[in-house]
Amino acid sequence: MLEALRGLGYSTGAALADIIDNSISAGANNVYVDFTWDGAQSRISILDNGTGMSDSELESAMRLGDKNPLDVRSAHDLGRFGMGLKTASFSQCRRLTVKTIKNGRESCLRWDLGELAKNPERGWLLFEGAAEESHPFVASLSGTNPGTLVLWELMDRIVTDGYTANNFIDLIDAVESHLAMVFHRFLKGPHANLNLYLNGRPVSAWDPFMSGHPAKPWTSPVTSHQNAYGNVTVQCHVLPHRDKLTATEFEENAGPEGWTAQQGFYVYRNERLLVAGGWLGLGNSRVWNREEAHRLARIRLDIPNTADADWKIDVRKSIARPPVSLRPWLISLAENTRERARRVFAYRGTPMPVQGNTTIEQAWRIDRLKSGMRYKIDHNHPSVAAVMSSASELKPLIQSMLRVIEETVPVQRIWLDTAESKETPRTGFEGETNATIIEVASVLFNDLIERKGLSIDEARKSMLRTEPFQKYPSLVAKLGS
Repeated sequence: MLEALRGLGYSTGAALADIIDNSISAGANNVYVDFTWDGAQSRISILDNGTGMSDSELESAMRLGDKNPLDVRSAHDLGRFGMGLKTASFSQCRRLTVKTIKNGRESCLRWDLGELAKNPERGWLLFEGAAEESHPFVASLSGTNPGTLVLWELMDRIVTDGYTANNFIDLIDAVESHLAMVFHRFLKGPHANLNLYLNGRPVSAWDPFMSGHPAKPWTSPVTSHQNAYGNVTVQCHVLPHRDKLTATEFEENAGPEGWTAQQGFYVYRNERLLVAGGWLGLGNSRVWNREEAHRLARIRLDIPNTADADWKIDVRKSIARPPVSLRPWLISLAENTRERARRVFAYRGTPMPVQGNTTIEQAWRIDRLKSGMRYKIDHNHPSVAAVMSSASELKPLIQSMLRVIEETVPVQRIWLDTAESKETPRTGFEGETNATIIEVASVLFNDLIERKGLSIDEARKSMLRTEPFQKYPSLVAKLGS
């Protein structure tokens, strides 16, 4: 049975998160995760300053299936099945040692799958104390202060043939990203009460929703839905387009799996993240997939721990499925968020009206026909209108040129390049110097003054309503000076 339970499919990050859940449930505010490389003898330890366990409590914690998942639990309990400590640990290692101190008394038990395999006829042998060679590794928990230490050794599911120290370092980085995401509301925010350390270095929270960022185009009010098992709350977010972020901000906010993979619902139970992205099997005529156009959509969804059965939460705390009664409500919220995210993505973060109800003058317009969509240059755009009004006998040639441009826009190539590179092509003077932008803008600015008779102030205001110059207000302010 123990060997079979090793195949539940935990990643190392998910397994460690399960152990840390126990620390949080035990009231710990400091948790130390340490990776030690030593080839096949490499190990991982998790030490906390929680309440610790008595002898009987430790024996119960080490017993498989000690808790009935149907039992009523504390509202802040992060567990359910009474399996996490064991299944998470066995998925990574063959020897699990747990040492704990409560009320000044020390207890230590271990599972050793190698020893059980040697003597299968002796039954379920739960050993007292650490293995002889492991005593130095559990010595960091001593004295009378309460706490618990979990030690993983003989990590055959991690250190396999050909596994190197560099692979171990990469694993540490992946685990840090995962823990920063799963516990971000414990690490930072209004209810933050956890300090998490990885090899002595504090783990910084990764907020999927970029809370407080000035370039965020939309955040919905919090909405809720009351059910027999409790209250479900939702808040929808559309994140800024890449054009509104620095290179560092764009990299940091992509998430462990990247922008496209991280879109969708983020399901929390007691502020602990269970599901990070994806559309929970929702959709209309077909199930929604993760698509580039919706990469900026992220939705926070909070459920109580009384909802586990209805939401089909699995042992690994990584899968959730909304009950049928909630699907229409969630689909409606998600549709709205996806459409808003698509508009931001399509228009590269171009802001909505900047002055009253005045819209931005777009260089391209979309004609929606029965046969499909056509993209056409808007002849009312100030730059195009300026040329056309001064064209005289060249006007037919210019109109012909614009039509050729419209008919030869490499739509399929742009779509393919975007899909393959996961990025939209560079536009909007991206990467150009200020001098280049001013040089182009000055031509239009002078036309507004000379041909249309606008004042300097009026011309600047017109420029701020014109794509792509509305993105550069500080440069527009210098025009005419």
